[in-house]
Amino acid sequence: MLASPESGLYNRAMAGDIVSLSLPDAAATEALGRSLAPLLRPRDVIALHGDLGAGKTTLARGLIRALVGDEALAVPSPTFTLVEIYDTPAGPLWHFDLYRLNNPDEAWELGIEQGFAEAICLIEWPERLGALLPASRLDLTLAIDGEARRASLAGGEAWPQRLAKMGAA
Repeated sequence: MLASPESGLYNRAMAGDIVSLSLPDAAATEALGRSLAPLLRPRDVIALHGDLGAGKTTLARGLIRALVGDEALAVPSPTFTLVEIYDTPAGPLWHFDLYRLNNPDEAWELGIEQGFAEAICLIEWPERLGALLPASRLDLTLAIDGEARRASLAGGEAWPQRLAKMGAA
């Protein structure tokens, strides 16, 4: 779970349905991923937005390790494979990196429709999907803020209530 605000690992603010967190280092970014893991279930889509080096893969690594239940699990970036699939107690998780896609239709070749239908989908570079990106997703944006990072989380449907559970942890 994400450490309490008193620990200094992050500062949390809410504006409407947007949660904003300050992440001072990579450990805090991984901790955010771990804190999201218990909220996830099959058919959830988490769209990871951010520039190169913003911490998308670091966050994914913490989330995947927590879902699998193995903090030592090797979690490679799917930059070259485009998708890595993990079996977790919560159900399958598909980790996509769409940076190298030239158009959204190329995602069909990766089996993305199967992922959307049965798995938790974690998508780096989700803007490459265009209109194929599900509306019911959680948008998680990481931005470089000096040596630290800033995370913003926003989603429709039940996401505000689910994120509130994360904040209570």
